[in-house]
Amino acid sequence: MTYRSAKFLPPEDKYVLVTGASSGLGHTCALQLARVGFQVFAGVRRTRDGEDLAALSPSGRIRSVRIDVTDEESVAAAVKEVAAETGGSGLWGLVNNAGIAVSAPLECVTPQRMRQQLDTNVIGQLAVTQGFLPQLRRSGGRIVNVTSGLGSVALPFLGAYAAAQFAKEAMSDVLRRELRGAGVGVCVVQPGAIMTPIWGKLTAGARSDFDDLPRAVSEPYRTAFGHFLDANEQQTATGTSAEDFARTVYRALTAAEPRTRYQVGKDARSFHVLKRVLSDRALDRRFRVRTD
Repeated sequence: MTYRSAKFLPPEDKYVLVTGASSGLGHTCALQLARVGFQVFAGVRRTRDGEDLAALSPSGRIRSVRIDVTDEESVAAAVKEVAAETGGSGLWGLVNNAGIAVSAPLECVTPQRMRQQLDTNVIGQLAVTQGFLPQLRRSGGRIVNVTSGLGSVALPFLGAYAAAQFAKEAMSDVLRRELRGAGVGVCVVQPGAIMTPIWGKLTAGARSDFDDLPRAVSEPYRTAFGHFLDANEQQTATGTSAEDFARTVYRALTAAEPRTRYQVGKDARSFHVLKRVLSDRALDRRFRVRTD
């Protein structure tokens, strides 16, 4: 995964922070980036997760940083810790990967759950970005915002999650334009469905939340939403792996002239194409939900 040409920047001695590194995509990404030469700060919420991750990287290029993106004090402490470790060189790369997925018909998403979705995937990501921007300016570094294929097309029963991803896409566009003059690059990586713990958590949480709703609200969706959750639980490998995601993040961090967006997996690329070639009405027909 190492590139040696004028088209790519060498990773050696560059510092990168990956949020949401306790499991799934962030975990694999942190390990892969360390393997190719980056000095990686693995953003985790529990000390034990960081210790386990560091133990998997015998090179010593991974160190854990406690960070809860929804807690301003936690973010500020992480910024201070990373600044002390990097010294004058500053942080080269920030991979905003931390996130959750709320699944339910939008009529059934409580305000509390919607706030949790947006606080983690949007507001928290902005807080982290704002905190580390002085270091990224100093290094002329890069921000990689992780969204998903659902940042292009919003699917039924994933409306809260899609809303957060659409918002993160818009935020990325604005940051890219506002920071260009400062020499800080901004890219988006859109992974498709990759079998990680986030989807298991989505299904378990969705069933519990749905069962707690008043029957008058949930009943019209019960059959269709049940089929959706069953399909999610039985979903098999898509052919796209966490390693594919990590390689794409690597390219976004090291390309001398990075693309603004990278899709990972056939489904993410398909969503991107569908949004461009089909009308809204055609997409409505494709994703229609029967509640009668």
